[in-house]
Amino acid sequence: MLNNNEIITFFILVSLITGLVVFIAWIMLKLVIWGKSMSKEAYLFLAFFPLISLMPIPPPTYENVQKAKQEQRKRKEDSGDDPTNEDE
Repeated sequence: MLNNNEIITFFILVSLITGLVVFIAWIMLKLVIWGKSMSKEAYLFLAFFPLISLMPIPPPTYENVQKAKQEQRKRKEDSGDDPTNEDE
């Protein structure tokens, strides 16, 4: 089923993934030890950690709902309907 090259590639990928998981676990252990020994610096680091996030923070859904309501009111006013009778 598998030839020699596919077996070698499979074992290389498995060893890379295993090494990456072990490395991440080691880094996390070091951070925990560092956080316990230097509490002030650890709190400062954790305070700035969200600021270096790569993912943008999405706006709250409440603002999106308010915008949608305003657009709906504008559409009703443009079509000539009475905006006070929204539920009817």
